[in-house]
Amino acid sequence: MMKSVLSLFSIPVLALALGACSSGPQPQQQASDYPEPIFTAKRLLPPEQEDLDDLTAVYDPWEGMNRHIYNFNYHFDQAVFLPVVRGYETVVPSVGRKGIDNFFNNFVDMLTVMNSALQLRTGKFLQSTSRVLVNSTIGLFGLIDVASAMDIPRPVESFGDTLGHYGVGQGPYLVIPFLGPSNLRDGLGLLPDVAVQSSIKSAVLSQPLNLTTTVLFPIDTRANTSFRYYENGSAFEYQMVRWLYSTKRKLDVKQ
Repeated sequence: MMKSVLSLFSIPVLALALGACSSGPQPQQQASDYPEPIFTAKRLLPPEQEDLDDLTAVYDPWEGMNRHIYNFNYHFDQAVFLPVVRGYETVVPSVGRKGIDNFFNNFVDMLTVMNSALQLRTGKFLQSTSRVLVNSTIGLFGLIDVASAMDIPRPVESFGDTLGHYGVGQGPYLVIPFLGPSNLRDGLGLLPDVAVQSSIKSAVLSQPLNLTTTVLFPIDTRANTSFRYYENGSAFEYQMVRWLYSTKRKLDVKQ
């Protein structure tokens, strides 16, 4: 759910007590819904048949934990994220927000350069490299998306995609605190992506600007994500989000 959960700057570690957010829809839990201990090795193995033909077919051995995190993310979104986003949209004019979004997208494109190279995908490598060069120079360090105006395609590749390209399966479905839907492969893939982007930021940005972008990135991401928890009227929102994410990631890797 975040603007490519695949593209990350260093997301600040946040702490929010669930007790302070006790209102809002609560998914019902049965004792049997809670997962076995994570250290049980057999739970890391996918089922014999992987089928995404219906909402319940996604491999989700940690569903009890994932539902708690999903509900926590809802409370955090309502209590913190959305109010901050509304303030951001009030203070920063649309043209400024667009420039900030372009700036972050330029760093995301740098990740695509790396992962396209690792996947030996020449076309995507040349496209993303061209975008970074054009937007970093003519586009004033990425503030203006000149590359899109020149009709240069914008592929997006993460390390999770790279792992998938070489045959690593999605693994168990996973809801990450603050970030949203993921899976074991993509969750682990965030680590090198974050490390690379942190290194790039440290190399090209001053420390004050680096810290500013670290704070602004999640705000910009949420401002550009239209999804709102529990607004689709479905009693099966968790299953729908899980299925849509898993299906999308399956298609992403095949592209």
